[in-house]
Amino acid sequence: MIEKNMTLAWRNLWRNRRRTLITAASVFFAVLFAVVMRSLQLGSYGTMFRNAIESYSGYIQIQQEDYWENKTVDNTFPYEPGLREQLTSDKNVLETIPRFESFALASSGPTTRGVMVMGIHPEKEQHLSKVSEKLVKYRLTPDAVQAIRAEPQIPDKVKELLDLYESHSYTGTKRLQLDLKIDDDDAEDLMPVILQHARFDNGHIQLGEPGAWVGEKLSRYLGLEIGDSIVLIGQGYHASTAAGKYAIRGIVKMPLPDIDNRIVYLPLDVCQDLYNAGDNLTAISLHVDDNGDKAVSATVSRLEKVLAGQLRVLDWKEMNEVLVSQLDADNKSGMIMIGILYLVIAFGVFGTVLMMTAERRREFGVLVAIGMQKRKLASIVTSEIFMMGLLGILGGCMAALPIILYGMEHPIVFKGEFARIWEDYGFEPVMSFQGIDTYFLWQVVIVAVMVVIALGHPLSKIFRLKVVNALRA
Repeated sequence: MIEKNMTLAWRNLWRNRRRTLITAASVFFAVLFAVVMRSLQLGSYGTMFRNAIESYSGYIQIQQEDYWENKTVDNTFPYEPGLREQLTSDKNVLETIPRFESFALASSGPTTRGVMVMGIHPEKEQHLSKVSEKLVKYRLTPDAVQAIRAEPQIPDKVKELLDLYESHSYTGTKRLQLDLKIDDDDAEDLMPVILQHARFDNGHIQLGEPGAWVGEKLSRYLGLEIGDSIVLIGQGYHASTAAGKYAIRGIVKMPLPDIDNRIVYLPLDVCQDLYNAGDNLTAISLHVDDNGDKAVSATVSRLEKVLAGQLRVLDWKEMNEVLVSQLDADNKSGMIMIGILYLVIAFGVFGTVLMMTAERRREFGVLVAIGMQKRKLASIVTSEIFMMGLLGILGGCMAALPIILYGMEHPIVFKGEFARIWEDYGFEPVMSFQGIDTYFLWQVVIVAVMVVIALGHPLSKIFRLKVVNALRA
């Protein structure tokens, strides 16, 4: 019986193809827009969180009890060998990353700025922030732009863009190629010429060797180049004076403009000497195996028991409360926008179902008049609408999938003035897509619920059908 009803329903769908396609299309676009929009939203949030976490805080930090509320070098703690063993004994902790962080006034000639000084272990930092990978490798200096423009094989459209991006710095070739709008087919001929003139040589910092890395935006503000000196003045441990002069070994370009504008990296032991802090640390960031929310929360709980109140354990959400609040508010506004989209599409679905019911009123009357039970008629109509909904849902999912997969590999990168606006707000000018996750299923479920609600109208009309009136329709 069910199989026969399904067959009848399927045949009924294609008796009026236009009506079927209109209804299925409304569901199709609802699923497509909702899934793609949500993927773009969540992916962009993930990129912002990842940049904040991996550029600065890490997923978990160990600190002295009072340091987070009062960030002075007096609220530090000694880095003892036993502490590292305690931390790495946890199944989710792969490595400890020691840090010493404080504030200083940076000066280069007549220009000064308040900066964040961070002492790092260059090798261990590769597990988290990977600072060495953010060293500037190419810079379009005025001399480099002039030399590139003089090359005969450089097309006019690239020369125009060179003027737009003059003085920009790059940590790799991909963004440089994208900004100059060089196709992959032309990249093989053009990029080697451009890179030859734009190459920027950086040095490295090592434990025991005085030297500094500075943020790219900070270097521009202070007018610093490789080999120049930067003077740092601040307050050291127990009110001592912290003062030092360091050669610039490298310039790093951080994803978050706010950090890029004020960061100075020193080797860990050099930074400890600057602030007269001995072997003390301000924090230990942990390199974890699983950085999912549940795994991080479980790791924090275990470490709190192990440390037994000696030190404080913070997760990334606690250390980035402002960013979490900002993106949570943005997430809610995004959900409101998707809700409005659902509302519009719901009226579209209901409108097509309403149209279908009105058009078929006489048909329903004839079927009931010749002996078909209303229950069976309702069952067939239900099957029809579910099939139309299923066609739209499956079609929307199939169409959204390649868009999302492509977006994951090729995120939307803003350029020019729009990119600068994003950077002024403190965000990397990139919008990414999130991979297939529970949000995908939820969008499908919500659209399916909309179809079920729309089904209430034809079922109500069928069960309240008066044959005589229907036959006169």
